[in-house]
Amino acid sequence: MSLLGKVAYITGGTKGIGYGIAESLLEQGMKVAISGRSPKSVEEALKNFNNDNVLGLVSDVSKLEDEVKAVKAVLEKWGRLDVVMANAGVGHFAPIDEMSDKDWHQMIDTNLNGVFHTLKASVEALKESEGYYMTLASLAGTNFFATAAGYNATKFGVVGFTQAAMLDLRKYNIKVTTIMPGSVATHFNDHVPSDQDAWKIQPEDIGQLVVDLLLMHPRTLPSKIEVRPTRPDLK
Repeated sequence: MSLLGKVAYITGGTKGIGYGIAESLLEQGMKVAISGRSPKSVEEALKNFNNDNVLGLVSDVSKLEDEVKAVKAVLEKWGRLDVVMANAGVGHFAPIDEMSDKDWHQMIDTNLNGVFHTLKASVEALKESEGYYMTLASLAGTNFFATAAGYNATKFGVVGFTQAAMLDLRKYNIKVTTIMPGSVATHFNDHVPSDQDAWKIQPEDIGQLVVDLLLMHPRTLPSKIEVRPTRPDLK
């Protein structure tokens, strides 16, 4: 099976995991659209890619109309859409009695509503291509911890949403998977990756996982994947 010439759309693709996935798909000869919330972040990512097979889009996944416009732009550019990765996410961590209403709703709107908006905007195109829809959840989608009530709520929701969507969409030959990483060396929550993150999963590792999923025989579907650092004791 070959991914050459197929088209992907990755939300939150300007850095971190989304960027790593985009790099891996480009290496397979795919055409890749990435989105970010700010024009500056999209412009910087495009400069780093320096690849004619990358399309940069400004889209806030918390707004359905933004995602509809983004998918329309992908279809106008390349005429098809084969893979959608709902990767955009935010995290705010505080004891629940200290969590602000603003932070709670930003996580719900981005992490949970966002995956619905991305699928809603792209599902008809995925029916046409018999494509693949993926979400980027977290081990926090099955493991709760203190200060993470809001984040846990969204990621538990993403896992449940994706698994139910898988049951709804497989009759159209659309594959659906949620990926649940542990610690990843990214810019998430304003972290700046460094050599101290060598023990963590790297963005390119998630990219390789996505490629492996896309190349798997159509009869087999890993619908929910947990992935974690091999040696967290080395941190």
